[in-house]
Amino acid sequence: MSKSTVISLFVRLSLINFITVPIRVSENVWYFIVQELKEKHGDLIFHQSGGCCDGSAPMILPKEDFYLDDSDILLGKLLEVPFYMNKDQFEYWKHTHLTIDITEGRGSSFSLEIPLGVRFIVHSKLLE
Repeated sequence: MSKSTVISLFVRLSLINFITVPIRVSENVWYFIVQELKEKHGDLIFHQSGGCCDGSAPMILPKEDFYLDDSDILLGKLLEVPFYMNKDQFEYWKHTHLTIDITEGRGSSFSLEIPLGVRFIVHSKLLE
């Protein structure tokens, strides 16, 4: 993977790698959700789902519960949580800017935030 195929992005003015987190209703909603999940489950990872369960939803999972292999690409970190995507899926999305958002409502995936009544969603915008 060439780093030139991915764009830089910012979370609270901090350069990450590929994905942004919008500051929404509560400036700290992302922080508090992720911190609560870290405290309850330990080390976490984000993985961009490839279409099962809740469509193409980003899922946050316990690190030890998800098998990563050579087909998974580390795109960056969100609040110190590694964010992965499968190589094949990345080929479809490599020309987009991804924004990982959080919204109220229950998704239908195995992601850890679901019991909290919120879910992560992805917005994509084609790079010009």
